[in-house]
Amino acid sequence: MIALHVPVGPLGCNCSILGDPEGGEAIVVDGGDDVEWIASILDEHKLRPKYLVHTHAHFDHIGALGALRERVGGEGLLHPADRPLYARLAEQGRWVGLPITLAPAKLDGDLEDKLVLQAGSVRLTCIHTPGHTPGSTSFAVEVDGRPRILSGDTLFRGSVGRWDLGGTSLEDIVHSIRTRLFEYADATVVIPGHGPATTIGDERTGNPYLV
Repeated sequence: MIALHVPVGPLGCNCSILGDPEGGEAIVVDGGDDVEWIASILDEHKLRPKYLVHTHAHFDHIGALGALRERVGGEGLLHPADRPLYARLAEQGRWVGLPITLAPAKLDGDLEDKLVLQAGSVRLTCIHTPGHTPGSTSFAVEVDGRPRILSGDTLFRGSVGRWDLGGTSLEDIVHSIRTRLFEYADATVVIPGHGPATTIGDERTGNPYLV
């Protein structure tokens, strides 16, 4: 299995490319910017996306959906609880002081809790983890026989996501992490929406928001 994680856009959103090297199908998670770079990686590995999925509806995670889908194909999916936030995509640049104007692209379908998306040998399980946004969704995938979590902006190394940009509350974020992500073993690698990787064990014992 191919599992690549690359930062895209001005905020360094971690985009994940998960692919089946034999069949060539792939899932792209949070392809929010740098469409041509993502396309070049897919081309290099001879992958074609079946799904373009998004952890949540902030512009750095979903802003390039329309352009990326037109360039590489795939179905664009988002949790329905984030559709109102996605409709405000054009406003979001102002929230963080960036001159960004984007229009939401048409979505092809919805993510839901426990939904399993399959692209060849890649099986991606959706985990609804609200807090950072109402529809925030983490994803679990097995890489080399071990689970890996793509946590979006819910869980970071030593921190958790903001809840003041269309989110709900810190309490909701903490609850989502403790009841959903902490179900996984301590050795499970976590790829956050920004910044370096961590593990469930490190966050369970050392994250000041969670201990």
